[in-house]
Amino acid sequence: MNFSIFRLFYSFRFTCLLIAIFLQVAVLPQPVLAEMLGTSKNPLRMMFVPSGDAQVIVKGGREVGDLLHKETGLYFKTSVATSYAAVIEAMGAGKVDIGWLATFSYVLAKDKYDVELLLVVQRFGSPFYRGQIMVRADSGIHSLKDLKDKRFAFVDPASTSGHLYPKTLLLSKGLDPKTFFGKSVFAGSHNAVVLSIYKGEVDGGAAYDGSRAAVAKSYPDVFEKIKIIAYTKEIPNDTVSVRKELSESLKVKLRDGLKIISQSPKGSKVLKRLYGISGLVDLDGLFDPVREAGRLLNLDLSNPESK
Repeated sequence: MNFSIFRLFYSFRFTCLLIAIFLQVAVLPQPVLAEMLGTSKNPLRMMFVPSGDAQVIVKGGREVGDLLHKETGLYFKTSVATSYAAVIEAMGAGKVDIGWLATFSYVLAKDKYDVELLLVVQRFGSPFYRGQIMVRADSGIHSLKDLKDKRFAFVDPASTSGHLYPKTLLLSKGLDPKTFFGKSVFAGSHNAVVLSIYKGEVDGGAAYDGSRAAVAKSYPDVFEKIKIIAYTKEIPNDTVSVRKELSESLKVKLRDGLKIISQSPKGSKVLKRLYGISGLVDLDGLFDPVREAGRLLNLDLSNPESK
């Protein structure tokens, strides 16, 4: 009987010890747990959209990861998604920590999974760009209406400049994309759209406004063979976004590290080859031109009367 009480006593103590350990782990602040990310054994997972040449993006993504490692000390595992939607779903499932998202992809990811915007891409010093509709120069097509019953290529269902805005442009002109074209396809990338037009596989296509330059090295006559017949409205540039669960310290390291490498000679070359990026800016950085204008005019920004 005494032996049974002895066993019961120590069993109770052991149970209490397990509960205490569980409670300590359960109340451990999330940022502390998140700090485990970024080690060689648990690298941050960074994924890129397949908007251009896959091999170029694979190489460029790896180079971005290496540069970030040197700048922050963090480790990265990089990959290229099979589609724009794949990046969104991977972030939502917690399988990707950092996503280089196209504009509409970011909007979808924000609405569906509450991802957090880290930085906005700049091209030619601007955080905005346009989509364009292109045709072969010898096609006899000179306006959007001339595309009636023609073969047309979009980029990807989640592409802003290569699908969403061009379709909106057509609708604004009274042209319903569902019935207007003889055939429409998704080519998968901006480069693929340009090459489909170049090779005569389609009569026209939509992509971002620097898409011809992206293939000019391999096809130097692309500017002669393909012409632009329409532009979309301005679009906010693509983004670098993160899962909201990442710790604030990691977000700060990533943001600062990316901004530093974007301003370095080597980093700027890598980003330009990757997605034609000329810089990365946070939301507050969009107001820098306004600040500079105030400084040039010697305005007293603390004085409301000067606004």
